[in-house]
Amino acid sequence: MEKQLLHLVFGGEVADPRGQDFVDTAALDVVGIFPSYAEALKAWRAASHRNVDHAHTKYVIVHLHRLMEPDEDEGA
Repeated sequence: MEKQLLHLVFGGEVADPRGQDFVDTAALDVVGIFPSYAEALKAWRAASHRNVDHAHTKYVIVHLHRLMEPDEDEGA
């Protein structure tokens, strides 16, 4: 069985579209946690596309597996 590599997708309004300082962390849109980067990327694209007309809305992918086991090899 292949090792599960968890990824979190979330987003919200940012103060500056070039940065990642979220205006209201209580209002963040948590899209979900995904078992692979490919699935997280698909969810990120869908969420980003839904908000394409909102220049100050940004979605990100966080590699949870890297936070959970930072000393392991960076397989993905």
